[in-house]
Amino acid sequence: MPQALFRHLVLAAALLWGAAFAALAQEARPVPQAPILTIESDRLFAESAFGKRVAAQIAAEESVLLEENRKMESELVAEEQRLTELREEMEADKFRTLADSFDARVQQIRKLQDGKARAIVESGDAERGVFIRAAQPVLIDLMREAGAGVILERRSVLFSANAIDITDIAIQRLDDAIGDGADLAKDR
Repeated sequence: MPQALFRHLVLAAALLWGAAFAALAQEARPVPQAPILTIESDRLFAESAFGKRVAAQIAAEESVLLEENRKMESELVAEEQRLTELREEMEADKFRTLADSFDARVQQIRKLQDGKARAIVESGDAERGVFIRAAQPVLIDLMREAGAGVILERRSVLFSANAIDITDIAIQRLDDAIGDGADLAKDR
């Protein structure tokens, strides 16, 4: 067997063994045994498959809304320019009627678009509520495994040992238990 082929086989075997060992090490990550655990809830949500799905969904909805806003703004600017040009040719009363109608439409569009933006935020908040409800049994199981009586928000704790932080373990367990949660969101 040529030496180069042998080296490639050894390297491939080492890479496969390393990947398998890393996967086993991650699965075998022990739950700390402590009466108090900490968690970074924002990171728990953001780095979970569920949170990533929600973030992508919100970003897509915001992108669509932003494009709508740009298009409407462009149309309104053009219409405002036409009104400005008509001002010289029209009687003041007729122009005022057109200008008031334009202003009312601008206000209505702004209100509609603000409502869409609020709906996107509310949708994200609702998804986070679904996530918290789905995470509860997983976190309770982690508490039991650790023999803990409480899980505290890490940012509310002045000092703690990193060993009692269960954020990474919780993310993995949640991903295993609920995945991206798309099926949970439909059940709301």
